[in-house]
Amino acid sequence: MKPVILVSACLLGIHCRYDGACQQIDTFSQKIPQLLEQFQIVPICPEQLGGLPTPRVPAEIYNGKVIAASGQDVDEAFNRGAQEAYAIAQMYHASIAILKARSPSCGSGQVYDGTFSKKLVDGDGKTAAFLKNKGVAVYTENDFEELLK
Repeated sequence: MKPVILVSACLLGIHCRYDGACQQIDTFSQKIPQLLEQFQIVPICPEQLGGLPTPRVPAEIYNGKVIAASGQDVDEAFNRGAQEAYAIAQMYHASIAILKARSPSCGSGQVYDGTFSKKLVDGDGKTAAFLKNKGVAVYTENDFEELLK
């Protein structure tokens, strides 16, 4: 039986991003068949799992809270989405996730700074941080290839 990994649904071509699009990245898309040879993939969208609609207002982390560009505090929905993503990880015994880089939910290592100016700061999105805290190894579309070795 193949190990299970969680993967951000937008990376798999599912239209669930804040703008209603998907985030197809050629370097990632080309490697999906190799991932499927080694892993069972379970797609997740923590924002949708947290109850947010698609499309939705863009959001970024500012002072530890997720705030929409409209000024609305959406931190509770992002935290709920992180918890739901972890519940799915537990259900499938997944100890690895490949999540969308720089996202306020899925970003690992760097996220946008909360000013909506495209400035990056060191840190993790809500789901990435929650999963890491629970022992799930988190990768992004930029560093996942080491899983294929």
